Amino acid sequence: MDDELDRLKPAGLPADMQRWNIEDLRAYVAAMQAEITHVESMIAEKNKVQS
Repeated sequence: MDDELDRLKPAGLPADMQRWNIEDLRAYVAAMQAEITHVESMIAEKNKVQS
């Protein structure tokens, strides 16, 4: 399990986002939102199992 968590941890902060264009920033936000949705789904499933 620790290996999985280590794999998910960011290696560091993203590159200097000040230099990113708007399209890249929006794509980054969309990717992060998708990841949040995925994690929230996993949490909901785990809560069902624990109940």
